[in-house]
Amino acid sequence: MTAVVLALVFAGTAAVASAGRDGGPAAPRTPTADSADAGFARDMAVHHQQAVEMSFIVRDSTDDEEVRRLAYDIANTQANQRGMLLGWLDMWGLPKVESGREPMAWMSMDKTMDHGGGMDMGSMDHGAGHQAQDGSLMPGMATKTELDQLREARGKAAEVLYLQLMTDHHKGGVEMAQGCVQLCVPGTEKDLAEGMVAAQQSEMALMADLLAARGAKPRTA
Repeated sequence: MTAVVLALVFAGTAAVASAGRDGGPAAPRTPTADSADAGFARDMAVHHQQAVEMSFIVRDSTDDEEVRRLAYDIANTQANQRGMLLGWLDMWGLPKVESGREPMAWMSMDKTMDHGGGMDMGSMDHGAGHQAQDGSLMPGMATKTELDQLREARGKAAEVLYLQLMTDHHKGGVEMAQGCVQLCVPGTEKDLAEGMVAAQQSEMALMADLLAARGAKPRTA
């Protein structure tokens, strides 16, 4: 767990400086606390933190090089992205946590115009049906019970459970990132969200292959 904390702290510290370069004369307006931009940054930072945690858990639970390599890539990528998201919140002068605001509330925003000039997207309500329970705050997040099961598993059992949990996690993450692609203002954060969609969809395909090689499959269609 110490390694997880150190990785996240390092990523967050390093990203604050890089986030500042996103400003300048042509930079988008500073987002407000209730904007999709801020909501995505807060929620995806929490979502990513759990992915990093699960990846460090499985790293110590198996000797399989394929799964360990995937876990390292996910932990490294998402820790750095989390640092960027938190760095933007710092740069915007916005809180990283807002009491009284439900996770993913920003995805229910009404938006009748996109930033390109006129596409009617209506209102978004992605993730609204998710009921937070047992530590699963947003779609795709593992419950505390599932995390305990992952900590106790070893070898092939740990590999299969990790791949299944991470597949679910990526599906929830892709849904959130697609929401930002539609609702966030054009700029670096929206570009990051687009990259998340592509990368996580590619990793889901890889995880399906790794599960098949172990006689298993994703938990959800």
